[in-house]
Amino acid sequence: MNWEQLLSSKRFGMEKYHDEKKHDRTAFQRDYDRLVFSAPFRRLQNKTQVFPLPGSIFVHNRLTHSLEVSCVGRSLSLSISRELRKKYPESEAAFEEIGAIVAAACLAHDLGNPPFGHSGEKAISTYFAEGKGRCLENEVRSTGGRWEDFINFDGNSNSIRLLIHQFKGRRKGGFAMTYSMLASIVKYPYSSVNADGKLGFFQSEENDYKLIAEGLGVHKLSENPLQYARFPLVYLVEAADDICYKIMDIEDACKLHILSMDETINLFLNFFSEEKQDHMKDTMLMVDDVNEKIAYLRSSVIGLLVDECARIFLENEESILAGTFQGSLIKHISERAKEAYRTCTEVSIKRIYRSKDVLDIELAGHRIIGFLIEVFVDAIRNPNDRYSQLLLERIPEQYEVKAEDLYTRILAILDYISGMTDVYALDLYRKITGMSLPAV
Repeated sequence: MNWEQLLSSKRFGMEKYHDEKKHDRTAFQRDYDRLVFSAPFRRLQNKTQVFPLPGSIFVHNRLTHSLEVSCVGRSLSLSISRELRKKYPESEAAFEEIGAIVAAACLAHDLGNPPFGHSGEKAISTYFAEGKGRCLENEVRSTGGRWEDFINFDGNSNSIRLLIHQFKGRRKGGFAMTYSMLASIVKYPYSSVNADGKLGFFQSEENDYKLIAEGLGVHKLSENPLQYARFPLVYLVEAADDICYKIMDIEDACKLHILSMDETINLFLNFFSEEKQDHMKDTMLMVDDVNEKIAYLRSSVIGLLVDECARIFLENEESILAGTFQGSLIKHISERAKEAYRTCTEVSIKRIYRSKDVLDIELAGHRIIGFLIEVFVDAIRNPNDRYSQLLLERIPEQYEVKAEDLYTRILAILDYISGMTDVYALDLYRKITGMSLPAV
């Protein structure tokens, strides 16, 4: 792969209008702005990240998480773009735009995530793999639909669908984003029929991704099942996400008193040498506020991990371009930082992701999303029933619930449900079950 072709400002769905004119804002900056002003991005403020949406203590939601990932992604990219320009001074590649591309991709990486955090993804895949949706497999396959898209439902793949699918009444190309930005989001660039169950795009977007990948010169590894090498900037988006969600979850857990201040401080100090730790302890003595101490350590850890991941990317640039680099950047950082990160992961699994509040959200998500899928899928299979008609009238016209094949109709239901906020999904669940009624 080569940088000149990889960094493309061509817009999906608007290829025939593409030009190389210079504008006050670059195409990649316009990607970023378009996302910020979009309705799906605004809805992230009412979607769970890990902990329940805030009461008296503010913790991260999908919106604040995405903004922070974008900031880290931009910082990570800026140092890399400078070094690439030094390495290839005669290249016509737009290295200076890598920061804008990655920042926009980071903003968009969670757009397709359903309500209630990762439990929402699990609820959808579980409904089809283990729940009442199992009986639909033969019917979906008989009309050419890919069943694996449902049993391996992934928010990342759904983000790509949200960005490039032409919903009914909407313009061609969806958000009409640049090829480079779209490719930067596809974490696993292959179809759901791969053995490990991970996927980067649904069957419905497979040909669209092929167009993007071939336009960027991304290596194709397999035709059937379709699999491509990772787009190089995916590593930067993934690293920014890995850095933010792990470190910020630790900070949130401290605010919620799931982890003590001393535990949190030690987890963060472990990333640094003994000499550096002594200096940082002296710095912390300058303030008495606990949140300020933790914020200082958190920012220091993020800075260290950004430098580490940038170093790994640059050291392995050739294998990344060749499509042979294995694993994420965070897995290749120096031993001390890697061990400290591993410890944070272990603590998060044992103490945070299994905490009562997080488990309660997971239970609620399974119940609410599972129920909504069940009633709406039943409605699209029996559209002439009076109750089904009432339910389907609730769904906005942009969703293709009257498509001929069941695969497309189920995807339309998942589009509708995954676009909901936590609050909207709960409210709809209560209304359908009769637990609450509209105000009279």
